[in-house]
Amino acid sequence: MPEGIDEARVVSWLKRQVPALQGEVSFSLIVGGHSNLTFKCEDEAGNSYVLRRPPLGQVLESAHDMGREHKIIHALRDSDVPVPVTYGLCRDSHVNGADFYVMEYVDGLVLNDSVAGAKVQESGRRAIGLQVIDILCDLHSINMDAVGLGDLGRKEAYLTRQLKRWTRQWGSSKTHEVPEMEESCRILTDTMPEQIGASIVHGDYRLGNMIVRDDKVEAILDWELCTLGDPFADVGYILNNWVSPGEPEEQGEGDQSPTAAGGYPGREEIVKIYEAKTGRDLSGINYYRAFSHWRLAAIGQGVYKRYLVGAMGRDREVDLDRQRQGVAKRAQAALALLQT
Repeated sequence: MPEGIDEARVVSWLKRQVPALQGEVSFSLIVGGHSNLTFKCEDEAGNSYVLRRPPLGQVLESAHDMGREHKIIHALRDSDVPVPVTYGLCRDSHVNGADFYVMEYVDGLVLNDSVAGAKVQESGRRAIGLQVIDILCDLHSINMDAVGLGDLGRKEAYLTRQLKRWTRQWGSSKTHEVPEMEESCRILTDTMPEQIGASIVHGDYRLGNMIVRDDKVEAILDWELCTLGDPFADVGYILNNWVSPGEPEEQGEGDQSPTAAGGYPGREEIVKIYEAKTGRDLSGINYYRAFSHWRLAAIGQGVYKRYLVGAMGRDREVDLDRQRQGVAKRAQAALALLQT
């Protein structure tokens, strides 16, 4: 049994929430995430579900809120944004030691890198890329109040709140000096653009957090960073992850972006599509690209520290040197964009 699952109590809870569950249930860790723990639950009839819970041990303040993540996915169930069906949220820590929720298992590919990106048939890559930007436009056009997410957070001052949050969490996770982080933070603060409008912001919108099958995006995953605020934050983020074949990558984490496999629409095209569909001007998007790198450096440092202290479980392996270097390269990329 993988760490993070109290089998008897979790199965008992599952049988009350998922009437279709049959017989014994097996659990396996789904590899890929570095934050919340994700498990595949499979019953004797071959029915599969997904359980999400926080990492083991101490976690950062305000992070890993399972109730929040469950609320978002459930609220979007009837929207044009594809999300898995949810089956229930457990807030009773006696069941599994922490809150968790269960959702539908969606079969397909997760495009974490260029190797996975190349597994998509060439005829389907452009269609998937166009869907990715279309879904983002749809997400940013949702009436947050109408779907019950108007109380998810403050709509205004997104960048101010984000800079405060990740500066604080950088400080609580810091294990070594990265001068580019402090300098980037200073410039981001001093040159902050005015926020125009507000939307639901996914916070981690990329192909690696989607399930695709053939030429279709089946589900958008990993909503733990979702909030309300400046939609340009999502655009800057996806642009950083949207790499053309042969283009040097800035994230410094070793694995090439799935779009580096070729056949996906280019960065300039998806910018034009977003501007045309939303009416928003992306001429200042480099600020948001820099912010995205800086924020991911802060998040990456939190991941690095969690692995150092064993909060992700003993059966998980990670290259700590590579993770540490990735933080530094993200910070350097942010500063370079701010200084151009």
